[in-house]
Amino acid sequence: MVMPFPLAEDPDEAMLAAGSRMFAGPVDFLKGVVAMDGLPAADRVEVCFAGRSNVGKSSLINALTGRKSLARASNTPGRTQEINFFTAGDSHYIVDLPGYGYANAPLPVVEKWQRLLRRYLSGRPTLRRVFVLIDSRHGIKKVDQEILALLDSSAVTFQVVLTKIDKLRSDAERERVLTQVREALAPHPAAFPELVLTSSERGDGIATLRSIIASLA
Repeated sequence: MVMPFPLAEDPDEAMLAAGSRMFAGPVDFLKGVVAMDGLPAADRVEVCFAGRSNVGKSSLINALTGRKSLARASNTPGRTQEINFFTAGDSHYIVDLPGYGYANAPLPVVEKWQRLLRRYLSGRPTLRRVFVLIDSRHGIKKVDQEILALLDSSAVTFQVVLTKIDKLRSDAERERVLTQVREALAPHPAAFPELVLTSSERGDGIATLRSIIASLA
């Protein structure tokens, strides 16, 4: 029996080299976007990262790119309400979506962000994949299900990346979370059938994620 949503296999040497090359060159902040007319030209492969506040998104992007402060980590969840674009050489945009699930943001701010997100996801022709970050200590919550449903309706392929895997205390705890995530993903047609386990602190899964992004070129 094939396991639904298996863990991503370790990349071979060629894919490891491709992922390493992609992020070895210049990776720079391009701009923050608050409206559709501010989006950069759709002239290259684009991947974006989404996740609820405090999931470790900024830390993962920094680890992925090998730049310690490229993406700003904030102690105030939901503070940054922009779609942030970074260039990876001349071939890719790395896109950081605002954290969702923040309780203290005013309702008009939340609604504005949701409208912008829907328009971006449904209207960006070069967007190859959305990486949805899930805290491995908590699994998929209701607020995550809302963004997964939005991705289904936008017909955008998404792949779940579990963060902070180093915080799990045992193999049994890891298997419990993986079971919950797999069951939660089963109804979602836009879900890419493979999971990535990561730790920004230890570097787990970073090379695998780089290789996946490079393969989308």
